[in-house]
Amino acid sequence: MYKSTTRHIRVFAATIEDNELVPSTSQLTLDIDPDNELNWTDDAIQLVYRKFEALVDAYEGAELADYTIRRIGSDLEHYVRSLLQEGVVSYNLQARVRNFSLGMPRTSEDINV
Repeated sequence: MYKSTTRHIRVFAATIEDNELVPSTSQLTLDIDPDNELNWTDDAIQLVYRKFEALVDAYEGAELADYTIRRIGSDLEHYVRSLLQEGVVSYNLQARVRNFSLGMPRTSEDINV
């Protein structure tokens, strides 16, 4: 099964059946922030899904290959970084592991500068 795994985005060439991933040659499945490292609103999640759909549409007709899926995953990870920088999402400081892979958290001093 082809997949792309980044810190906050996982894309699989698969469908979900009975809570299991079933390999697919025609459908992608998205898992956003599986480790709950970020705080998400419903609107922020919908932004990521819309970006995912736009990326998938941009590759319409292309072979569902490892490269294509990794490219979509990387583009989505960069998009999540931009949402963090814009303040749309924030780090979950209660997460099991604190990994500031998208940059250091903003503080009130950063915002007032």
